[in-house]
Amino acid sequence: MADELSRPAFRPVALDHLVLRVVDLPRMLHFYCAVLGCSVQRRQDDLGLVQLRAGSALIDLVPVEGPLGRAGGAPPGRQGRNLDHFCLRIEPFDEAAIRAWLARHGHEAGTVETRYGAEGEGPSMYLDDPEGNTVELKGPPDRAPR
Repeated sequence: MADELSRPAFRPVALDHLVLRVVDLPRMLHFYCAVLGCSVQRRQDDLGLVQLRAGSALIDLVPVEGPLGRAGGAPPGRQGRNLDHFCLRIEPFDEAAIRAWLARHGHEAGTVETRYGAEGEGPSMYLDDPEGNTVELKGPPDRAPR
């Protein structure tokens, strides 16, 4: 029983993606694509989201004037932040075990939803770290036929 309490219900296997709130999308696209060699994987202009491929992970750019960006408050600078959240790809994704583990450590996660990440659509949940940074825990991709 004691061993059960000392081991997490999951293990991180990779950084899935990070989300940056940006003021100047064209400049950021130039930097990440032309300078660092990323490529545009997917755009959702109606949400204000551009997803860049960075090896096995994604870097999401969210313009602060778009629907997603406005939800994050002030633009990057002294009064605002530019990191919306980061995502850890975890295994296994057993919701009950994850929630129990988090609760034992005084944390609570939001609802599980299907979200798009570096490996495709899959289950995920958000929680905040002790200093208010948002962390997404993402399970394996949904391999069911579409």
